[in-house]
Amino acid sequence: MRTAHHVETVRAAEAALMTRLPEGALMQRAAAGLAAACCSLLGKGRVYGSRVVLLVGSGDNGGDALYAGARLARRGAGVTAVLLGARAHGAGLAALRAAGGRVTEDPYEALAAADLVLDGITGIGGVGGLRPEAVPVARAARGSDAVVVAVDLPSGVDADSGEVTGEALRADATVTFGTYKPGLLVDPAREYAGALRLVDIGLAATLPSVPDVEALQHQDVARTLPAPAAESDKYRRGVLGVVAGSERYPGAAVLAVAGALRGGAGAVRYVGHAREAVIAAHPETLVHAGPPGKAGRVQAWVVGPGLGEGPGARVAVAEVLASDVPVLVDADGLRALDPDAVRERAAPTLLTPHAGEAAALLGTDRAAVEAGRLAAVRALAARYSATVLLKGSTTLVCGPGGSGPVRLNPTGTPWLATAGSGDVLSGLAGSLLAAGLGAVDAASCAAYLHGLAARRAAAGTGPITATEVADALRGAWQDVREP
Repeated sequence: MRTAHHVETVRAAEAALMTRLPEGALMQRAAAGLAAACCSLLGKGRVYGSRVVLLVGSGDNGGDALYAGARLARRGAGVTAVLLGARAHGAGLAALRAAGGRVTEDPYEALAAADLVLDGITGIGGVGGLRPEAVPVARAARGSDAVVVAVDLPSGVDADSGEVTGEALRADATVTFGTYKPGLLVDPAREYAGALRLVDIGLAATLPSVPDVEALQHQDVARTLPAPAAESDKYRRGVLGVVAGSERYPGAAVLAVAGALRGGAGAVRYVGHAREAVIAAHPETLVHAGPPGKAGRVQAWVVGPGLGEGPGARVAVAEVLASDVPVLVDADGLRALDPDAVRERAAPTLLTPHAGEAAALLGTDRAAVEAGRLAAVRALAARYSATVLLKGSTTLVCGPGGSGPVRLNPTGTPWLATAGSGDVLSGLAGSLLAAGLGAVDAASCAAYLHGLAARRAAAGTGPITATEVADALRGAWQDVREP
């Protein structure tokens, strides 16, 4: 599991750790890891004679850069510091000069010849983008041929929210200390971070056991996914009810059922107006004319994909929400949602909006949701007392009430931005609900598998369809089971 903690938590952990260490030891640990990362990025045998430029702000972030620069200078690199803050870290600056580094008044000449640039302008406490005086220097760094390495966090991005509200310096790599910060893992800031490297500075013992953000890895998903036992039958494996599709959108039903079947459901009961299309594509499906309450026993429901916006959609959503089993609501079902009906449910509810649908549910605009994904997913989970899977460039999952860690999906790919892929995800997540997984686990594991399947389908070919994503789910399961 990859975990991230908010700035306040990190600072408290650092303060607790520093009481047990000699003065300056924590910064030296960070600088040592940072310098080692820079050496590997420069390449074996290329440190001696390389040209390194430090962009140094006023805080400890600048101190980390100065101490790392001193280490690189002692290994034969030509290190030049550009001081951009009101003051520089005194001991760090002295260490750099003692090692043979220098300070320049002409950053542009130094940057034009640089092999590597260390971005130590602002750290985890920076807000609101780069200050105006730093902007031209940051642009020159990004426009150079140098590798840009962010110290702990790219300058100009918000460490806690992942928001980028002003100009920021896009890095090729980010070396972060102690723990990941949420902004490194969540768009739009994630796009500025480049390749991530975590340096252990001994914070684990002083950080809380429950992080603010977490990202599942292969082994986490493998441990969580259900597996049939010797005595399993189709009912024990989970029966999923799917209320989806319409005369106008029959394909949504076909894709949702495909996701459910590829997701491991023991059986799928389909209710809706696309029965002929569903049976033609998936003859194993159990179809019913409706209403959902008369379709037979299920362990979970998926409702919404392709239902349309007529009164029938509201009736179907209301009837499914009145059941006593887990329910996933997606797409058109979200527009027919009664917030009170969701909040009053005893069984789990999983909402799976994209940014536009989330904006409508929150009464805001799409741009606000995309700029502040973490805040949006927590707000939705709190407002509806439901688990929320917010789809997008970084898919996020938050449990009911908006508290606890937010899970993000690391396997997403832009190739998933294709019609019908969300319908496949709904069926897949619904099948995991029917198999008995909790809503957070079902949503996060489904997103993980969905992303792996898309990557498999797109490998070497580029554009893919939702049908190809569904077809690739079998391989995604194998990837997780046998990494």
